[in-house]
Amino acid sequence: MSESPPTTPVCYRHPGRQTYVRCTRCDRPICPDCMREASVGHQCPECVNEGRRSVRPARTAFGGGAAGRHGYVTRALIALNVLLMLLSIASDRGGDAAVGGSGFGGLLGGSTPLTDWGSVLGGAIFPDGTVGGIAEGQWYRLLTAMFLHFGVVHLLLNMWALWVLGRSLEANLGPLRFLSLYLIAGFGGNVAAYLFSEPNVTTAGASTAIFGLFAALIVIERKMGRDISQVIPILVINLVFTLTVPGISIPGHLGGLVVGAAMALVLAYAPRSRRSLVQFAGGAVLVLALLGLALVRTAALVG
Repeated sequence: MSESPPTTPVCYRHPGRQTYVRCTRCDRPICPDCMREASVGHQCPECVNEGRRSVRPARTAFGGGAAGRHGYVTRALIALNVLLMLLSIASDRGGDAAVGGSGFGGLLGGSTPLTDWGSVLGGAIFPDGTVGGIAEGQWYRLLTAMFLHFGVVHLLLNMWALWVLGRSLEANLGPLRFLSLYLIAGFGGNVAAYLFSEPNVTTAGASTAIFGLFAALIVIERKMGRDISQVIPILVINLVFTLTVPGISIPGHLGGLVVGAAMALVLAYAPRSRRSLVQFAGGAVLVLALLGLALVRTAALVG
């Protein structure tokens, strides 16, 4: 009785090629053209692709995407603020009021048609006889105000702070969480300005969000065990500046600071097992609470 000679294995993708090398993952024969280096031995192309799909994307310590290290959101926010500054100048037909020559020794600019449209304003009658303000239904002002500025110096100071603070926070939190922090802090500061400012006083600027970023940086750095001794003096200087220089919205800055700190605490201390859910729910609760306060203020103004 004779035995048939053993069959030489052939590559599963190239049947005409003999090989004795097998994929360490699926055990199929693979030729040199199909070999992919692995930590142990070689793998076939399909197993390599499957492994790539199963690898979890890199996340930050707070659950955000690793793309935050590129600072795309920070750059986009700066670009948006600059664009709206240009539109503000254009809305004033290139008038000097859009650039400077008004408050704080002439360094700040005055109002323009665009800032009149989008700044925080409880309620007022404009020179043309129209009535406007948040109490009159213009709720968008609680968001748009954080992207408008009174003059170029006002813009430059805030954008410098956003560039310094934003890149660090975006890298630690990830793009979406950082954007949420920025918008909620700015919204909170604008709600505070609406609550505690005279109805006919207009306020605008990214400072509400910037103060929120200051508070968030302290919370995040503390959580990560880093030294915050250099951040505290800068925040104190800004607070003194806010409290002593006329024409600055104290409620707006302090409101942004408090809301930014609250949102940062939610992002930093959410339990790992339910991190995304708790972070989303915490942000939603903050927004709803702020809307409730704004509704109370509106009822007081129109009642």
